[in-house]
Amino acid sequence: MTDSQQHYLLIINGKSAGNPALREAVNEQRQAGMLITVRATWEGGDAADIAEQSDAMGITHVIACGGDGTVSEVMNGLMRLPHDRRPVLGIVPLGSANDFATSVGLPLEPGAALSTARELNAYPIDVVRVTAGAGGESSTSYYINMTTGGFGAEVTSSTPKTLKRLLGGGAYSVMGALKAWRHRSYRGTLHWDEKEESASLLLLALGNGRQSGGGQVLGPRAKLDDGRLDVLLVKDFRSVTELTKLISELQSFPYDGRFVRYFTTTQLTVTTQANGSPWPLTLDGEARYYDQFCAEVVPLALRVLLPEECPLLSSTSRP
Repeated sequence: MTDSQQHYLLIINGKSAGNPALREAVNEQRQAGMLITVRATWEGGDAADIAEQSDAMGITHVIACGGDGTVSEVMNGLMRLPHDRRPVLGIVPLGSANDFATSVGLPLEPGAALSTARELNAYPIDVVRVTAGAGGESSTSYYINMTTGGFGAEVTSSTPKTLKRLLGGGAYSVMGALKAWRHRSYRGTLHWDEKEESASLLLLALGNGRQSGGGQVLGPRAKLDDGRLDVLLVKDFRSVTELTKLISELQSFPYDGRFVRYFTTTQLTVTTQANGSPWPLTLDGEARYYDQFCAEVVPLALRVLLPEECPLLSSTSRP
């Protein structure tokens, strides 16, 4: 497809619509011949609705301009379209953490990111479908990067937005350090690959990508196109000695450590302990509370603009 046949739809988080660098980047690329339509969000759900409308607009590329939450919402809108009608997804990072964009090696400045979007190839990647229950109701959503449950989700959901803006990704580490001294564990039953295990967990991470919470690497061996979900389980500790062992195991991510387990699967289901509180989860940084959920890989569901040297692509997917 030639440049003249490409039509880019920029979906901008409304809070960033006045970003001077982004406005300058759009004007510059339009002058260079890039056909760009811009839409800004007003309230939650707008990004997904606009993305869903992209097919009817004749859009070839949808560019999510915002943080991880905006990227995820745009991707959810694209997933409402038939597989062969989904435009390519691109990203101009404007958030506080930008975990997905950082991990795949995209530029973090608006001008460079938008300019690069014209040059990058589109690679098919997996997304993860989450079917969840809360209070007797069920819902389905998707994520592109990572879901964390328990302690990790508490940190993400409780970090004030002002602190995120001031410290960027470091804000999550600050909140994590504070919460570590008064942590609670989360009990539940996990099912995967014909296995079942009841556990008391400090942290659960389900990675399509590698990092979350402003740069915390929780899925070091994850690939975006391998059809697998990278699962990290961190069991609860009861003493300083056990905490030392836990930290040591987090340096190597063992398959079956005393406190840390790291493995891959295509699907994992979690049911929280009977009469217990729903688990706090974050799907690409967006807070949820579920008492039962299933995460399942949808292989090669979406084409995304990524650098050829992206460390999260399998070697077989490169040209």
